[in-house]
Amino acid sequence: MDKRTLAGRSVAPIGLGCMNLSWAYGDPPPHADKIRLLERAIELGYDHLDTSNIYGLGRNESLIGEAIADRRGSYLLASKTGIVVEGERRGIDCSPDAMTRSIEESLARLQTDRIDLFYMHRFDPKVPIEDMVGALARAIEAGKIGGYGVSEWSAAHIREAHAVHPMAAVQTEYSLWTRQPEIAVLETTRELGIAFVAFSPVARGALGGELGDEPQFGARDIRAGMPRFSSEHWPANRALIARFEALAERNGLAPGQLALAWVLAQGPHVHAIPGTTSIAHLEENFATLSLDIPAAVLDEAGALISQETVSGPRYSPSMQASIDTEDFA
Repeated sequence: MDKRTLAGRSVAPIGLGCMNLSWAYGDPPPHADKIRLLERAIELGYDHLDTSNIYGLGRNESLIGEAIADRRGSYLLASKTGIVVEGERRGIDCSPDAMTRSIEESLARLQTDRIDLFYMHRFDPKVPIEDMVGALARAIEAGKIGGYGVSEWSAAHIREAHAVHPMAAVQTEYSLWTRQPEIAVLETTRELGIAFVAFSPVARGALGGELGDEPQFGARDIRAGMPRFSSEHWPANRALIARFEALAERNGLAPGQLALAWVLAQGPHVHAIPGTTSIAHLEENFATLSLDIPAAVLDEAGALISQETVSGPRYSPSMQASIDTEDFA
């Protein structure tokens, strides 16, 4: 598969989401294994790495700085700011002062003098869009960041921000079972010439072929609080996934490869950033780029698992409250 443009750079359309090396999906792997996975990613040709200041409260950025800062020129580096954690409390702060301070802190942890793509991780309704974008435009002028993006923003707010200063990328959850971007954001990014970066393209592991009939999530796994993985909704979803896995097997594919290929087929401006703690999955995901999957197979996957067939909402009401992206009624 040909490379695609992101923040002015030509990169492989499958990048690496680094979050779960430090946080979110259970206990992270041993430190040496994290280092090895990042080194292997560079060896394979991954040239788009995505992190955030919030992943492990800075530990994920520090890990990247430690592991591969010496190969900085070989990959596009993306990070984010805006989500604030104070104990059990979470909030959003995209004020200019907060973002300016956050950029400096991220640069230090990443051991670099420039972040190629810097996102506002969530929309902050307390701050005028021109003020948020203005702060990042000044960081671009200063050479601190190469371009800016937004994560989980609505189409209307994307348009407003893009009018203040051209936007490089929009990052939003997108997969066979999470179709909210299809309401407006996917078309808006295509129209405006903005790259679209899909996070959780393998449905938070649900389409990866390994969760089984009764997945066990520990206290540190955020999926334990997500409705689609609950005892109420998982049995119906698992039945769908079993059919999806059979479709992948009939076509000589790993389930995750079919999930990734479907996402990338939704537009030439679409990128995907699956995360993993497994080198085997790292290699399997990247190998998707060399596969030629018939459109009919992708269409069958899209009809099998979709917003209409999945059981349960994407987020709990409390988590959904911080999301600006359009939602289905």
